[in-house]
Amino acid sequence: MDKRDYYEVLGVNKSASEDEIKKAYRLLAKKYHPDVSKEKDAEAKFKEVQEAYDVLSDQTKRAQYDQFGHQAANGGFGQGFGGGFEGFDFGDIFSAFFGGQPRGSQKANRPRKGSDIQKRMAVTFEESIFGKREKIRVPIYEECHVCHGSGAASSKDIHTCSRCRGSGSVVMETQTLFGRTQTRTTCPVCGGTGKEIRVKCNNCNGEGVERINKEVEIKVPEGIETGQQIRLEGFGNKGAMGGSSGDLYIVFEVKPSDTFVREGDDIIINIPITFAQAALGAEIEVPTVYGKVLLKIPQGTQNDAKFRIKGKGAPNVRTKMKGDQHVIVTVVTPTKLTNEQRRLFEQLLKVEDASQSKSMWNRFKDNFKK
Repeated sequence: MDKRDYYEVLGVNKSASEDEIKKAYRLLAKKYHPDVSKEKDAEAKFKEVQEAYDVLSDQTKRAQYDQFGHQAANGGFGQGFGGGFEGFDFGDIFSAFFGGQPRGSQKANRPRKGSDIQKRMAVTFEESIFGKREKIRVPIYEECHVCHGSGAASSKDIHTCSRCRGSGSVVMETQTLFGRTQTRTTCPVCGGTGKEIRVKCNNCNGEGVERINKEVEIKVPEGIETGQQIRLEGFGNKGAMGGSSGDLYIVFEVKPSDTFVREGDDIIINIPITFAQAALGAEIEVPTVYGKVLLKIPQGTQNDAKFRIKGKGAPNVRTKMKGDQHVIVTVVTPTKLTNEQRRLFEQLLKVEDASQSKSMWNRFKDNFKK
């Protein structure tokens, strides 16, 4: 008699995830378990379900089955499900004889930490320098407020698992090269909890957790940069079986400033100055993130000259030491002149022409002497 397709046995698609396969197996194993099922041929159906799950829950066996079908089981293609020996599993052999832990034998009813959550948070340039406190809402999974995490409609609906008798694990027999061996694995009916829920909680549908928006106060550190993050311990999703909650990671994104540019712990700013200020020197007001300061421009300053203002940069998020602010000056050429400005520039041009002519005559004489 030809075997049924394993996906058909479990009632899942070929693209089903591991979680979908496991969920389907648990439901069918519970339905056809010989100790509790009253259906006809329950034992045969239970073995069929078990066989299908043994293959589809193993990535290697599943890949071979998807490619070669049931022929892969007897070693007709490749090495078969048992690594070349029909019915044998070397993983179980080494587990039984050399002290290894068989697959799936970890207790599912042990305390498990909840999953972590990551959330991005945008801050302004100024907020990244000075820090701030802000309350945000984060969607997380918390203990169901109706069933308090049990997943049952009431305490009367929680019963000891009929398969494992509350231990959370069962003993499975496996055929090996050395005969039949026994390995302990997670109970397929209760998933290792040791409990069966007859009537599920209407609020969480038996999951024991519910999704809520939790308000969390975030302290933005002084000097934070884009891509840096902070961890809030215990503000993640709720743990299982009494395990601790996960953590919340806040990843920061600093919005660009219209005035300043940050490079490491230093801040850069471009300031325009006039021809007169560049030539004669001046004292100008320069904005910093901490307020305006006076900067002395020496006479004869050239375009793109750079000046440093110590201690006016960004604080380092770890050391708290502040960087410097660098001021780059741009000498601006006027596009429109008043009559008075034109007169003064014309006078300056005459002086510059005379000075330049004298300089050229001197250079000519020097060359002639050579």
